[in-house]
Amino acid sequence: MLQRASQPLSASHIASRFHVSRQIVVGDVALLRARGHQISSTPRGYLLQDTAENDSAFPFLGMIACCHNTSQLAEELYTIVDFGGCAIDVTIEHPIYGQLSGNLDIHSRYDTDVFLRQVSLDSSRPLSDLTGGIHLHRIGCRDEETFLRICSALKEKGILLE
Repeated sequence: MLQRASQPLSASHIASRFHVSRQIVVGDVALLRARGHQISSTPRGYLLQDTAENDSAFPFLGMIACCHNTSQLAEELYTIVDFGGCAIDVTIEHPIYGQLSGNLDIHSRYDTDVFLRQVSLDSSRPLSDLTGGIHLHRIGCRDEETFLRICSALKEKGILLE
């Protein structure tokens, strides 16, 4: 299913298709990863990764450092997508574990809303909560000008860390 999928598939969707529990799917994905398959977990589900293909999906990739509290999470992500970017992932520097990253794959306000709903329902916390709000985002967009507009807008909102 993952090989044929053009968009992320949730564990629940896969589980219902094969008449198994969601936990079985989570375990099977762990086994596939252990065998070397590059499977990413996004807020919308699992996605089989082809790194070369993923990076070439955007003509320009940039990295930004941000700092904000949880109440500014929506504003940050809406700004990125409203100005033409995709929040590819988030990375923090954890004092014990070192660098931790999570895939986001947020291209639109809809994707942002799905992510925010998950955060509120799961009682999970964003990775940036572990570092006092400091985190990095890899941003994909059509060109450097778009990236610079995103940076400028985030700076104006006091979210971009300089």
